[in-house]
Amino acid sequence: MLKLYKLSVFTGILVCFGILSSLSGSICLADSFQSPDFSIHKLSSPSLENQKQGRTVLIIGGIQGDEPGGFNAASLIVTQYKILSGNVWVVPNLNFLSIIKRSRGVYGDLNRKFDKLDPGDPEFKTINRIKKLIADPKVDLVLNLHDGSGFFRNQYIDKMQNPNRWGQCIIIDQKTVKHDAFPNLTRMAQKAADQVNQHLIKSEEHFLVNNTQTARGNNEMAKTLTWFSIKNKKPAFGIEASKSFLTPKRTYYHLRAIESFFNQVGIKFERNFKLTQKQIKKAIDDDIQVAFNNSKILLKIENARKQLNYIPLRKNYDIEFTVNNPLMAIIPSGNAFSVIHGNRRMTHLSPQYFDYDFSIDAIKMIIDDTPQTVSFGQIIPVKNSFLVQHMKEHRVNIIGFTRKGLSNESGVIIKKEQVLKKYSIDKKGSIFRVEIYKEKKFSGMILVDFSANKDSDLKIAAKNRLVDQSKKLF
Repeated sequence: MLKLYKLSVFTGILVCFGILSSLSGSICLADSFQSPDFSIHKLSSPSLENQKQGRTVLIIGGIQGDEPGGFNAASLIVTQYKILSGNVWVVPNLNFLSIIKRSRGVYGDLNRKFDKLDPGDPEFKTINRIKKLIADPKVDLVLNLHDGSGFFRNQYIDKMQNPNRWGQCIIIDQKTVKHDAFPNLTRMAQKAADQVNQHLIKSEEHFLVNNTQTARGNNEMAKTLTWFSIKNKKPAFGIEASKSFLTPKRTYYHLRAIESFFNQVGIKFERNFKLTQKQIKKAIDDDIQVAFNNSKILLKIENARKQLNYIPLRKNYDIEFTVNNPLMAIIPSGNAFSVIHGNRRMTHLSPQYFDYDFSIDAIKMIIDDTPQTVSFGQIIPVKNSFLVQHMKEHRVNIIGFTRKGLSNESGVIIKKEQVLKKYSIDKKGSIFRVEIYKEKKFSGMILVDFSANKDSDLKIAAKNRLVDQSKKLF
């Protein structure tokens, strides 16, 4: 189900809030008294029988906001994996406010709040909600994703390779847990480490098992998510990729470890990319979109310019938006908005407010000599040229195209070289806005992409693509 998120804009005053009861954590960044909520994505086999018979793995990313390998790996499970048997529940953004601010924890370390916590703590509701999810009887296994400093090694080698470092290891709190199917934590962790070590990028990056022996007086680990899971008889593992690596390599090792645990509990899956650093980076960076107001506007964000001006938003109405990635947020910033993906600011939107016209939801175009009917909120690949056919009551404004004395740009054949690159939404100068108006009212927008292959699958309506249920407005 597609969820919408809103913010109110009245006479230049910005107010943001969650529109559904399930979005009670949605806040403005200026609100220091409430923590944002996290999202839960439940991926299951298409077969109901396989769902019931299969195991359920809970994956948690982003418990600390400065560890992008973990939360990007969790996000890729949501966006790029198909579960063929069993169930995978993913929380990719547990500490989302800290992710946005690139902080280990805006309100302190969230992974030290699972033992005792004052009800007045800003993250009290977050902790209680994730505890309830962990304790769900359906959950068979918990994976908590981290990026750790240096390289965990059983003996001291140097300051970056020693028993006090956390990178490149599978963490367990003790050897076993009281669980009917998966009691031996040591065996499972060692098998995961062994399988990761069969696919090392460099031999010195090998994984080890780190048993923190929490019950023997490790007071810090007794406050953590994995120890809470163990106390609730849930097999739980921390996966730590080294902070010495860039994000794609960290994510690579996380996914290798996750897939090992999938194999061990019988979860079958497919993914949409090859497990290489290059392909992982592409999967993280590609296909980041946001649509506004019932997909009248679609923006392709991953290679957007630093600022996009005059975005035609609806005057004096709640702004509804949808996104297609669980790490995306839209943050009011003065009289404008910042679009965030994880801990990266992708672009800044400067709006222009209009009354909206709802008399049409599509336009007729000729794309490379082929007539098409195009709904608003689409990206259309163009190889050579396009034309918007004339409409009796509506005018066309192609952002970046000008011709003296022409106020309506319908009926004009447009080639890439006729549109000024500086008005494109992307840095490469290939994607342009085609806006439709009825008198002074905004009717809708499509994007034309001169970089896309004509036979690509980009002609998919935003309402069919922006299916993420996770995002909220801050």
